[in-house]
Amino acid sequence: MTQEIVSTSLYERMGGAEAVSRIVESFYVRIEADAHMRPIYPEDLEPGKEKLKLFLQQWLGGPQTYSQRYGHPRLRMRHFPFVIDDLAAGRWLRYMREAWQEEGVSNEIVGIVFERFGPLAHHMVNADQDVPREPLGDVRLQ
Repeated sequence: MTQEIVSTSLYERMGGAEAVSRIVESFYVRIEADAHMRPIYPEDLEPGKEKLKLFLQQWLGGPQTYSQRYGHPRLRMRHFPFVIDDLAAGRWLRYMREAWQEEGVSNEIVGIVFERFGPLAHHMVNADQDVPREPLGDVRLQ
């Protein structure tokens, strides 16, 4: 089975755009309530919610809207403006897992997704690194 088929079936099997939207909203409720995490995020959370929804849809094999609007995800570069430490990466994973479980996504799919999310979250850690901190905004990256 090819990677594309697995990804597409994950998107479809986990409930598509509606499920992704509910997961992201649930995740952000947790972020807003966390004194360590909330300061990492911009004051207005809505643009980030929308980008995360589009990214997850694409990442799971759904519509490619994220890349059509913003270009290549280049997640690490896009996260440089935010100081992300190991604690933040761990909490991101915990809150995201809780949101997926709250949505009722099967343990099989959650396992597959979080096998990939773990390395991705830790790749965003940049707290002690000399990286550019200027916000990229909605710039399209090639």
